[in-house]
Amino acid sequence: MSAASSPNSVTPLVEARGISKSFGGIHALEDVNVSLAPGEVLGLLGHNGAGKSTLIKMLSGAYTADAGQILINGQEVKLTSPRTAQKLGIETIYQNLALADNLDVAANIFLGRELLRGGALDEDTMELEARKVLDRLKVNLPDLKKPVFNLSGGQRQCIAISRAIYFKARVLIMDEPTAALGPQETHQVNELIKSLKTEGVGIFLISHDMHDVFDLADRVTVMKNGKVVGSALTSQITQDEVLEMIIAGKLPGRDVLTV
Repeated sequence: MSAASSPNSVTPLVEARGISKSFGGIHALEDVNVSLAPGEVLGLLGHNGAGKSTLIKMLSGAYTADAGQILINGQEVKLTSPRTAQKLGIETIYQNLALADNLDVAANIFLGRELLRGGALDEDTMELEARKVLDRLKVNLPDLKKPVFNLSGGQRQCIAISRAIYFKARVLIMDEPTAALGPQETHQVNELIKSLKTEGVGIFLISHDMHDVFDLADRVTVMKNGKVVGSALTSQITQDEVLEMIIAGKLPGRDVLTV
């Protein structure tokens, strides 16, 4: 088994090799290998404390590794900050979405990266560009002037995704994107994820919803106690076998195609 390998021969969008991270005497990650291909959804699974959050913080530039390499399009990079990761096309959408509730849709899409004209906010252009990216992603928001606290959870999630895509993200890290959403809103977000796949965007999907993972993910990688238990194509493994990996920390009791 090679946990770092993608299921095809293309160069991964992002690859972590031998990543380790400790906090004091606690090994949060030990020799972790993961990769993500263009247009692939990788489900990242494991109990709380398995190392998923530490790993995504490494890939998003919030933490730096004690050992190991991170490669973008086959080239080793140093992710020293979230801004560095963003410049390299990696965007993270955390569960709390990091939206400013009192601001409108366009202001949230350009939050921290506002467009200026003559030293002042160019609100007209930001609204126009916000509408373009929302229309491209088939996100229906008739009124972009509403503060986002008036919007549903699904609409807010779509705004966070649109923000990432506007700034040319090639890798999306999504932390529990459908948590606390109803069935209709979950369907809306899932359809948006499928649309992004067709555009070649790679997605790390962190979720406790096994049905969502198997509906969306091409592969799953299971972590436990800071280590990778294994990775498998969702077409080659069952949900029960993945649960066994999560709980027992070992591969299923039969041969599966691990990648």
